[in-house]
Amino acid sequence: MWMVCSRGFNLKPVSLGFNPVQCVCVSEKNQLCPKNTKSRKPSTPKSSPVYPFLLHLQYRVRLPPFCKAATAPSPSTSGSLASPASASICRKHEIDTLSDPNCGDSIDIYCLDSNYEHHVDLLKRLYLPKDSLLESWNSFHSALGVLELATEFNCHEIIESCVRYLEAVPWEDKEEELILKVVPKLGPLAMPILARVDPVDFSSTKNVFLSAIRFATSIVSPCASFGDELKTSAQEQLEYMLGDDDEEIPLVIADEEVKAESKKGLMNISSSFEKELFCLLSQTEYEVAEKKVMQSLSDLGWICNILSKMDLMKEFVDQWIDLSDRVIGIMEDKILKNGMWDLKLKIIELTGKVLDAVGYGNVIMPAVRRVELVKTWLPYIRKMKPVLDSIGDNESGFPYKMDDDLCQSIEGAIVALLSALPSNDQADILADWMSGEQEEVRYPDLSEAFEIWCYRTKSAKRRLVEGLDRLGKSKTTVSL
Repeated sequence: MWMVCSRGFNLKPVSLGFNPVQCVCVSEKNQLCPKNTKSRKPSTPKSSPVYPFLLHLQYRVRLPPFCKAATAPSPSTSGSLASPASASICRKHEIDTLSDPNCGDSIDIYCLDSNYEHHVDLLKRLYLPKDSLLESWNSFHSALGVLELATEFNCHEIIESCVRYLEAVPWEDKEEELILKVVPKLGPLAMPILARVDPVDFSSTKNVFLSAIRFATSIVSPCASFGDELKTSAQEQLEYMLGDDDEEIPLVIADEEVKAESKKGLMNISSSFEKELFCLLSQTEYEVAEKKVMQSLSDLGWICNILSKMDLMKEFVDQWIDLSDRVIGIMEDKILKNGMWDLKLKIIELTGKVLDAVGYGNVIMPAVRRVELVKTWLPYIRKMKPVLDSIGDNESGFPYKMDDDLCQSIEGAIVALLSALPSNDQADILADWMSGEQEEVRYPDLSEAFEIWCYRTKSAKRRLVEGLDRLGKSKTTVSL
């Protein structure tokens, strides 16, 4: 083989281990060939793009068998192909060219500088035995580049070896992007490469989702060697799956088995949180207990987000209302009264999500449960807000104050929730709110809810009076 450097014209011999082919790289204006080769200026079709390089293939071979069926071989060709892999290299253009008695013993293949090496790699494989093709690959980019050319030249055995190699080897992220860009254009023979990125069916998606739920909620305990890594990974992947636009996911979360397993996971996490919370009151190793309860609370916050995406937020709200009295009782215990500010803030944040879901009608609850929710948490939030503010004012950098967004969110949710309660329950809650200390009355500001209640009360009284008047007139008319 003879080759010219990509941009220069220094002719040098390069051995690729085969003799039947001579290869010369030529420029657009100058064609360079070995001295023993008859130089022939290539003819480029007018519609062809301008390529920076021309790969000149010198075939000292007779036409492949399928070419002979259509036309007689050129008298100038001689020798034989070294491998069946090259038996189908001729496309229609090359078949017509080699079948022309005036064509000589060569064909011209135009290539870009970027895929010149892939053409050379393809030539190497043409002279390898079929059994050696698969073992000859050692580069992802080389195999993919040759696959594109082999598909173009219809080299089935080389295509098969490329496909088997690319289907089996691992891909980097960028390589996977390249596969998804290139392979779909190569036809059905290359489709096995995409097996690992094909969409999965409903049953497979459901099974993965169920397994992830079990690990994420510790229904199934992971191997001790994994620690919490597997649980954390399962939680992250569930969030990713629920945030995806996969058309299978809505069907999965609507499945009764998936719903039942999710509810079971909620019960498991809630039970674990309550257990760790009680341990704070009796645990001698306080730091260990604090770490465990914070992890349980984090799991509770995670499943709150998950259930909201699965239309199961009502289950979480019910569970949180049931836990509320016991949680507040522990938080107000004398052991924890002057500490655990991070835990107390996280609990208020989680309660804010519950208030928001119920207050704005995303979760429909009976009036009795809504009243219970407000009467349980409103006094605690009113009490904790000034305490956290006071500590923040006295300690620079105190990180556990209720920020403005959280305060506004909770206040708006309580006003909306309160305004939807029966009027007598509204009156009880508003009376308690106004009878508190000045700092407690300041937050949350329920004056809007109070105005609404007053307006409705007056309207109701007016309607009552008007109704009584109409009733009295009606009786007078009847008596006359």
